[in-house]
Amino acid sequence: MGKINVGRVILGGLLAGLVINISETILNVVVVARAMTEALRDRNLPDLGGSTIAGFVFFAFLLGIVTVWLYAAIRPRFGPGARTAIIAALFVWYFAYFYSTSATVLMGFYSAKLAAVGIVWGFVEIVLASIAGAWLYKE
Repeated sequence: MGKINVGRVILGGLLAGLVINISETILNVVVVARAMTEALRDRNLPDLGGSTIAGFVFFAFLLGIVTVWLYAAIRPRFGPGARTAIIAALFVWYFAYFYSTSATVLMGFYSAKLAAVGIVWGFVEIVLASIAGAWLYKE
């Protein structure tokens, strides 16, 4: 069993993070913009801006790197390719998208409808990001 190629994890992770960031921009600027603004205003919270958005961009790149790292870690057992990238994406999706978004619904922060859009969108987003990042990964 070979070592994880950290340079390729970072390279693939940055590509995956770019996919996530582009997808999140489309989701939040086009698809759920009005619903998100209403949810924030209902809780007396300001619209998201500058440093908050920068934080989301940074964490999306970090999520891409973690996703490709997970792909690299399970690759010896499941083999290289899209199937293994999808398996890694399923784990990341559950913890980063499904679990955390479900918690915001349980706390009453978001409506179930708004959360469902994010969860489904996030599933497609992380699968595509994982496949893109895995495509660049080589041991």
